[in-house]
Amino acid sequence: MLFRVYQSTDTVACLELFDSNTPAFFAPSEREEFVAYLAEAPHYFVLVHNQRIVGCGGLEEIRDRTWVLCWGMVDRNLHRQGLGKALLLGRLDWIRQQPNASVVHLDTTQFSRGFFERFGFVATSITANGYAEGFDRVDMTLELKAVIPPTTA
Repeated sequence: MLFRVYQSTDTVACLELFDSNTPAFFAPSEREEFVAYLAEAPHYFVLVHNQRIVGCGGLEEIRDRTWVLCWGMVDRNLHRQGLGKALLLGRLDWIRQQPNASVVHLDTTQFSRGFFERFGFVATSITANGYAEGFDRVDMTLELKAVIPPTTA
């Protein structure tokens, strides 16, 4: 598996990942926002397996020492195979390499909340229908000292 920086030539593959997760994890109305994000993403990465992009996700510094994870996803047909873990740990490892990084935030739906809780993220607020009807927004935080160390596998 290869974790690498996103390139503009990856756009179609990333949109296919988004589409594979719609409507189970993303509302169809979010696609345009994702397209706009990809056009200007400061730090976006892809996960490549068997020469195919199988995951993607971004991050950005929102203020000194605080980072936020953005638009993370894995091909819907490949969930529960460790790819989401690899994508998350790759991004957290990148953040840990930044000077004085200490906190990571993310917002997700109720459908992915449990995944992030397994890595130490704690829900700080929940907004019913925060993204769209039936898609609650769950804000979560992780103190980097609580990060599970990445595995070499």
